[in-house]
Amino acid sequence: MKFTLEYPSEIPDAAPGFLAPDVIRRLAVQAEECGFDAIAFSDHPAPSIKWRRAGGHDTVDPAAALSYVAADTRRIRLLTNLYVLPFRNPYLAAKNLTSLDILSGGRLTAGVGAGYLRSEFSALGVDFDQRAALLDNGLQALVRIWRRPDEPVTQDGFAATAPVWLSPPVQKPHPPIWIGGNSKAARRRVVQFGQGWCPVIAPAAMASSIRTAVIDGPATFGRAVEELRAELSAAGRDPYAVDIQIDVPVVDFDADDGVEQALQRIDEFADLGATWAIVHVDASSVDAAVDYLSAFSELVMGRRQPQRPVNVG
Repeated sequence: MKFTLEYPSEIPDAAPGFLAPDVIRRLAVQAEECGFDAIAFSDHPAPSIKWRRAGGHDTVDPAAALSYVAADTRRIRLLTNLYVLPFRNPYLAAKNLTSLDILSGGRLTAGVGAGYLRSEFSALGVDFDQRAALLDNGLQALVRIWRRPDEPVTQDGFAATAPVWLSPPVQKPHPPIWIGGNSKAARRRVVQFGQGWCPVIAPAAMASSIRTAVIDGPATFGRAVEELRAELSAAGRDPYAVDIQIDVPVVDFDADDGVEQALQRIDEFADLGATWAIVHVDASSVDAAVDYLSAFSELVMGRRQPQRPVNVG
């Protein structure tokens, strides 16, 4: 199992201060020193005030934040969790993500998704009801741009009249693409385009709020992984060569069984196919987050079970 730090500002009730540049630098460097394998920022360019007040969180542009992190780290991977492709022309997305991969020396993992906030689509002038089709088109265009930048993309919704110059990403043939979402369509996209899958393990109410299918525990997760692996095999792909990410809720280190519960969750999902875990931390203060990273590294990551090697990303 590998571990990603969800940057603490992404937590809805995070204390103020996490977006200060020195704090971002401090936590990113500490995460790398503590052995975390990746750090993640999400993508909300125009969220509504209603969303923020109803459980949303502070945001920064993920490519900008991860580029900033890249300057002070050397090993840790940089995950967009998730970059909403329907918001953007794929040439802009390709330039943005390729720049991050170049500036980080090839450490980008491009987690992408369809988005779910209707008001955000409206603010950006994008048709919310077309987001699935826009994601499919965007993925197809992004992969083609990365693989053959000298050929114009002319599919539905995007067109170039001449070849476009784009410096190639460091990672070949392109940075790993992880697809977010719980639906059968999301798993189809993983089979067609992806090197990773980011389902959301959550009760029905939360799944409904982010407009995705319900995967609410090990049983439904295990069935979804079995379906994904069957589809990968049918497509001629190695069913074990795709990374799968789950989450680790905040651990209560003061509780007698807090660490054991976290390890049990990690082990249970790892046995079902998870290869990465995104870690939520104590964001009640910057100091609490600092202490949490050290405790999680020692008490949880230090006892993680080795897993079958998988592809980079």
